[in-house]
Amino acid sequence: MVCTYKEAVEWIHGRLKLGVKPGLRRMEWMMEKLDHPERRIKAIHVGGTNGKGSTVCFLRHILQEAGYRVGTFTSPYVEQFNERISINGQPISDIDLIKLVQVIQPLAEELEQTELGGPTEFEVITAMALYYFGKVNVQDVVIFEVGLGGRLDSTNVIYPLLSVITNVGYDHIHILGNTLEQIAFEKAGIIKAGIPVVTAIDQPEAVRVVEEKAASVRSKVYALGRDFTVFAHEPTSDGERFSLQTPFTTYHDVTTAMFGGHQVKNAALALMAADYLRIYYSFLIEREHMYNGVRKAEWLGRFEKMNDRPLIIIDGAHNEEGIDSLVATMNAHYPNHRVHVLFTALGDKPVTAMIRKLETIAHTLTFTTFDFPRALSAEQLAEQATHPNVQCTNDWKQWLKEKRTQVEKDDIILITGSLYFISNVRNFIKNKYK
Repeated sequence: MVCTYKEAVEWIHGRLKLGVKPGLRRMEWMMEKLDHPERRIKAIHVGGTNGKGSTVCFLRHILQEAGYRVGTFTSPYVEQFNERISINGQPISDIDLIKLVQVIQPLAEELEQTELGGPTEFEVITAMALYYFGKVNVQDVVIFEVGLGGRLDSTNVIYPLLSVITNVGYDHIHILGNTLEQIAFEKAGIIKAGIPVVTAIDQPEAVRVVEEKAASVRSKVYALGRDFTVFAHEPTSDGERFSLQTPFTTYHDVTTAMFGGHQVKNAALALMAADYLRIYYSFLIEREHMYNGVRKAEWLGRFEKMNDRPLIIIDGAHNEEGIDSLVATMNAHYPNHRVHVLFTALGDKPVTAMIRKLETIAHTLTFTTFDFPRALSAEQLAEQATHPNVQCTNDWKQWLKEKRTQVEKDDIILITGSLYFISNVRNFIKNKYK
């Protein structure tokens, strides 16, 4: 039995060796043993390829502005492990984490002896979150972010008030499938009978899959561009401004400090979701709560400015669609600046396509690596590049220290790639470098 925070986190991370095991039977087994805490939670379920965390963040802030206590379950973490289970943006305490592991660890050991096998790291953390919000510290509403896919994801044991699917893109294709239809099928697996779904999916073949799934379980689909619409969008010096028409009302001149057209879509999803909760579930959400929530929302590691002059931006663009959004945001906000890119990625990503897109905005392009099981080496990444100014470094901390003093004051240092890497960079800049 674990007794310290260090032991608790080490036990959780020790489950990583079990890898990814899609399926709900182990989760259902644990929920049965725990007397079904998931049934006591008023939940909102957020899936999709990109933008899940940002959408959760926007919606949490809106609900908080309205005075609700909001639990969140998100991944991965940026600053500390505990933030994966949070209340009103504040991570649970170390003591709570230890107590949760003390509850789940014996179950995991018992489950290991069955034909189902032991639970994975993500299954363990999901079970901890469900037990916490269902039994230990019940909240007004809890927003659950899907870990991988949806249909067979550990979080899919909940029966939510509302489902959200942000978008569909080519990520985790070795598990979810290599066509948009296959990936959309997995994402649409979170749609429950009679429970509406809000989505910003825009590829016709993916939309068709979601519509078919929704129709089969009599679920209403609210689609961005059809049922709710963004208009009058323009970049600003400190984010974005846009207006939104929903089936119920119009929101003019909404502002967000999150940069990029993709964040406007995420904010629109959150606003539409909140509007639905307001109309059909009698959530007491006023217009000012909508505006203030979107305006105050911040999501660490997503186009986050870490330094001025030179401007240092970190962004966890960890797949091809994420790089597309990053490049579009850079072109919209900083079209005439020299950009020095530092990039690394994991081996299961389409790195050649990602690098090609980064090359379109990079004045210099430097590759690095970091301590993570699937991280590619700097040299492996550089082999895919065609940019004339390519460098490799295994010491990104030293590279950053030197680059900061070498570049012109109006140049931009852009650090992007794996979210796990961005977490390391952010902590380094925040704690040791600034």
